[in-house]
Amino acid sequence: MAEVRNVSVKDVEEAVYKLALEAAYHIPEDVLEAEKKAYEKEKSPVAKQVLETIFQNIEVSSKEEFPLCQDTGLAVIFLEVGQDVHFTDGYVVDAINKGVERAYKDGYLRKSTCHPLTRENYGNNLPAVIHTFVVPGNKVKIIFDAKGGGSESMSKVQMLKPADGRDGIIQTVVDWVIQAGPNPCPPVIVGVGIGGDFERAAVMAKHATLRKVGKPSDDPVLAEMEQEILEKVNNSGIGPAGLGGLTTCLGVHIEMEPCHIATLPLGINIACHVNRHKEIEL
Repeated sequence: MAEVRNVSVKDVEEAVYKLALEAAYHIPEDVLEAEKKAYEKEKSPVAKQVLETIFQNIEVSSKEEFPLCQDTGLAVIFLEVGQDVHFTDGYVVDAINKGVERAYKDGYLRKSTCHPLTRENYGNNLPAVIHTFVVPGNKVKIIFDAKGGGSESMSKVQMLKPADGRDGIIQTVVDWVIQAGPNPCPPVIVGVGIGGDFERAAVMAKHATLRKVGKPSDDPVLAEMEQEILEKVNNSGIGPAGLGGLTTCLGVHIEMEPCHIATLPLGINIACHVNRHKEIEL
């Protein structure tokens, strides 16, 4: 058993601050590599031109430290806390929110949280959406996901019938991503959560988008489903920015958990072509 380790929430705040800025300016390396490989395979001149424009945007944003997109996203945090960690100097949730608020203010990033009914903007991008997981050990892992509204709005949870099975899952995901068309800013990364319950399916789906792009599931059954969905979506011809081409989707990532015998929850979360996220371990 690991020894209990004190972790100051001030370190958590600073880490979130840096991750938020880094995610806004610098695309994950694996996402960029996937797009470069897609560019080499593309046949459509228009699709190639769209990808070239994406590459130019990425280069300028990284060099000048401008946001990759005008929608700098809702702050979503996946927080993995070792069971032998003791937070000191305050409340960790407050620290995360302080880190988010400072980063969005100092980086002049667009604040996107608002009252759901009046639509009044809160002006601070708070609160962060925090998913906390207790894990073995005495480390703290923070994943910052800047989730834009366009791709998020093209995501959903559907309670399938158990009899729908493997083929029903594949067809539902393919139909939904094709229906989304250009709205989530393709080429996209599709996260799929199978099982659990209503809310766990959604969390799994979003967490799945953060896997290294194109890395297949360790479960060979899921890996096969990922590849089948990927091929069917890319055969749709939607292409980069929805203007046609071979590359609608860069990767399909599936996570799965046991579920109730009477249910088959399915979560589908779509990430846009920049899929902004960064992580650190304290």
